[in-house]
Order: sequence, then structure tokens, then C-alpha cells
Amino acid sequence: MKLVTAVVRPENFGAVKDALERHGVQGMTVLSVHGYGRQRGHREVYRGAEYTVDLLEKVRIETVVTDAEAQDVVSVVVAAARTGEPGDGKVWVTHVEHAVRVSTGERDDAAL
Repeated sequence: MKLVTAVVRPENFGAVKDALERHGVQGMTVLSVHGYGRQRGHREVYRGAEYTVDLLEKVRIETVVTDAEAQDVVSVVVAAARTGEPGDGKVWVTHVEHAVRVSTGERDDAAL
């Protein structure tokens, strides 16, 4: 099993969620997060005063999938989240050793 984690722009979350649902992803965890990557934030002007926004709002999406599905899920997320501009986000995959569905006790792939 693999944990696919994606950090995307908030305005792209709906498109990513819809694409994952169309692809057949059964469940996901979604968190509002703040951070920065290479762009290191940006400058804004408010009432004539310039200030730096160095932690940008993002959405973190996590889903556990079978090993065979992982690369397809990554491709779905990237296609839905890409605008071609810096700050589009990041996707990474990590190994999941065990999973248990609490309500039934099912384990590993059956728990997905």
C-alpha cells in the first residue's frame, strides 16, 4: 500500500477532488495548511503599506491506495492541479506497512 500526499493551491482543490473521485479513489483526508516552496511567498500592499506573505495557504490531500494504483493517482493529481505557475504544489508517495479499518477489523488492502 502507498500513501499519496499532495499539497495544492486552494483554488485547485475542487478539480483535484473531482478528478480523484472520477478515478475511483474511495477516501481521502483533507487539511488546510500553510507553507512555502521555492517561491518563498510574495509581497502585497495593504492601505499603502507593503508587507511580505511568507506562508502561503495550501490544501493537503492524503489517500491510501494499492501499490498498483499509486502512480495513476499521482498522475491524476498532477493533471488536475497543474497551472504551469510556481506554487502549483507537490505530490509524494510513501510506503504504508499496515492499515486497519477500525469498524470491521479488516487489514491492509481489504481495509482500503
